[in-house]
Amino acid sequence: MRIAALDLGTNSFHLLIAEVHPDGTFTPLAREKEMLRLGDVVSREGHITPDAADRAVATVRRMKLMADAADASEIAACATSAIRLAANGDTLVDRIELEAGVEVEVINGLTEARLIFGAIRASVLLEPAPALCFDLGGGSLEVMVGDAGGLDWATSENVGVARLTTDFVHSDPISKRDRRELRGYLERALEPVATAVRHYEPKLVIGSSGTLEDLAHMTAARRDENVPVSLNQLAFTRNEFLPLHELILRSKASERRRLEGLEARRVDLIVAGSTFLATAMELFDFDELTVSEWALREGILLDAIGHHDPADWSDDPRAIRRASVHGLARRCSAPEEHSLQVAKLALELFDATEGLHGLSAEDRELLEYAALLHDIGEHVAHDGHHRHAAYLIRNASLRGFAPEEVNLLAALARWHRRGDPKAVDEADALGSGGEERLRKLAAILRIADGLDRGRSQAVIGLDVRVNPSLVLVRIASDRDVELEQWGARRKRELFEKVFGRELEVTAHPSGWLPD
Repeated sequence: MRIAALDLGTNSFHLLIAEVHPDGTFTPLAREKEMLRLGDVVSREGHITPDAADRAVATVRRMKLMADAADASEIAACATSAIRLAANGDTLVDRIELEAGVEVEVINGLTEARLIFGAIRASVLLEPAPALCFDLGGGSLEVMVGDAGGLDWATSENVGVARLTTDFVHSDPISKRDRRELRGYLERALEPVATAVRHYEPKLVIGSSGTLEDLAHMTAARRDENVPVSLNQLAFTRNEFLPLHELILRSKASERRRLEGLEARRVDLIVAGSTFLATAMELFDFDELTVSEWALREGILLDAIGHHDPADWSDDPRAIRRASVHGLARRCSAPEEHSLQVAKLALELFDATEGLHGLSAEDRELLEYAALLHDIGEHVAHDGHHRHAAYLIRNASLRGFAPEEVNLLAALARWHRRGDPKAVDEADALGSGGEERLRKLAAILRIADGLDRGRSQAVIGLDVRVNPSLVLVRIASDRDVELEQWGARRKRELFEKVFGRELEVTAHPSGWLPD
């Protein structure tokens, strides 16, 4: 089944076409965006002009043709602030239905907030909770508080970037007077919201929408490292952001246009957007913002599906990570039985050698996910499948993972066969202590992979003994495990180098089997 979601927003119209799976998950097939800036027209004229209406209808008609070409069986379309507030918004909705063949639901701000929060909690790990979420659109701002269990509180305010730009940004660069008036307006509009939010004591702050994504991209581009392929769950601090904010305020549009990460058609809007974020950081008292790439269009799609995947219903905030990993493994036709066996054995080795490696519960979780994904590169080609796997992981937009975690998963897949991970090019993108974690986890993953060399799941369990100079792994099985012994021994070089102990793998002499 394929469903198309249409977000008819104040700045842009967005299309998302997805393949929906029986368990309620979906795989994006196509995305399309057209920046129409309807909000500018409505703010200036109070209604949608004939030219703007013609462009809107033509855009929806084109997106409908794309959905039809993709065999979408359903199109769910929602219109937000600009069409909601325009004096003739209902006329445009009627034209879209008549001329483009798409039925449009005009939603209020609280419905918009509910749909956006549904997308955010299915995309970002809401931990620690509760999370304070901002979606800064062209016509409105949605502010939400909630956790993995659901939405606790929400409001919608008419402080979108298109509206703010029209009302307060009258020069290029923005004048000091306009800065003061814009800042004062935002403070008056947001202070009651900040007061209401304090009651919930949020522990995490998340931002979605194109403007906040651009600010995140621009901030990340100023770091001494490559910007991640996916911005989802990228975090940046107030100290990183404020120098960029000052640069945006001082610069002309021609200068801002050259800033990496800023979409060309958002050059004028970014001044108001940046001022909003700087003001919000003070009023809501937060020092770090995390990005969600999923927003209203994904929320519309999830709502249209009619039932979420099990992770989206779960009160466990980390369930989206597992669902995302399993979804990628399924899409890439990963060898399921082998992957599950390697994950099982890797966790047994991790637990039995805890005193040796000194890694955390978070590292244990990533080791399991790396084991589940380590062979997905075979979907592309067997030769070099470790490199293909790394590429697929890095570009899969895994939900609930920070960029450095995605990079670590990709590096583990890249180095699960042979070689010294010390030579990894992405070492600076793995976070603090990332190279040491990579080497330890890769050493364990290799042994686990070797213990299913025949892909027959012959090993039932492991008895691991750690001595000052030796790690003895004794295999429990009711079958011949000579190949598995050979596979583990063949991959032990990194383990011995990292942990400073010899590794010996034998079959358990007593024929012991775990309970």
